[in-house]
Amino acid sequence: MRVIVDAFGGDNAPLEIIKGAAAAVQEYGFEILLAGREREIRETAEKNGISLTNITIADAPDVMGMEDEPKSILKEHKNCSMAEGLRRLAAGEGDAFVSAGSTGALIMGATFLVKRIKGVSRAALAPLMPTNEGTPFMLIDSGANVDCRPEMLLQFAHMGGIYMTKVMGGGKAAKVGLLNVGTEESKGGDLQHEAYGLLRDSGLNFVGNVEARDLPFHAADVVVADGFSGNVALKMMEGTADVLMGFIKGIFTTNLKTKLAYLMVKPHLKGLKKMMDTSEHGGAPLLGVSRPVIKAHGNSKAAAIKSAIRIAAEFSKAGVIEDIAAAVASSPAEKAADGKAAGER
Repeated sequence: MRVIVDAFGGDNAPLEIIKGAAAAVQEYGFEILLAGREREIRETAEKNGISLTNITIADAPDVMGMEDEPKSILKEHKNCSMAEGLRRLAAGEGDAFVSAGSTGALIMGATFLVKRIKGVSRAALAPLMPTNEGTPFMLIDSGANVDCRPEMLLQFAHMGGIYMTKVMGGGKAAKVGLLNVGTEESKGGDLQHEAYGLLRDSGLNFVGNVEARDLPFHAADVVVADGFSGNVALKMMEGTADVLMGFIKGIFTTNLKTKLAYLMVKPHLKGLKKMMDTSEHGGAPLLGVSRPVIKAHGNSKAAAIKSAIRIAAEFSKAGVIEDIAAAVASSPAEKAADGKAAGER
């Protein structure tokens, strides 16, 4: 298994990326191809005592910044570490790709350099989100496609269902829900009404509409949304988790008694923090692309990068992309979606 990693993507690059890659080599036995400025990677590794055993480097002189226009990955920043890694993935030099860099640039680069699966209208970002049960659910789409058609939501549901069934569900059919403002079938706008009908008749394990307040209670294994609504839900969950942990920390630092109480419950609080951390699951798969791509959180440290590399490898091994291609090819509704998308292009 060889995973390509963007060594200069994210807030903590390149040190934490290199550390995470080295940890993945040591723990999982993977080969890693780091894309980025070779001289800086080697100097950083030497300075921090990091072994580059089973790690090769694809030199890329440029860096794609978080503030750069996503489309610049195809022109002005075509020689950046992210673009180089994606080109290597497309050329078959690795089994999967991981980046903690710009989400927009990654979506743009993966779509045009690696290409979408034949028949897929749009690639979708699909992070795994925490629940009260400790097992995550997938939120798809969470920002890649602000404006969606009903047929696109159907494709998202198929792609997410396949991923969760094969990678996270042990073969058990994933439950699919539609993010909406109420659980009744009549709720929502035209997009939700039409998507509901498509999902109901799709043959998927569709459980109906899901309200945002029920997301943390594992109302479904896959929650389908347009990118705008999905991103709002994602950011709200992340912000709520941060605020809650801040409140808890404030309570336990009030006085000497609360500090002593904290020492008694410290292991449990660490477990709670880990459970609520949206980056704990390593990263979000970008579904609909013809090769496995994982978007790690922008502030990922070494442990999160190591987890993202593991998830990327599992993504590759599971045959998800082949199953998505087969599902798209066999679905009349999705064929119609692809035909409509082709007409728009």
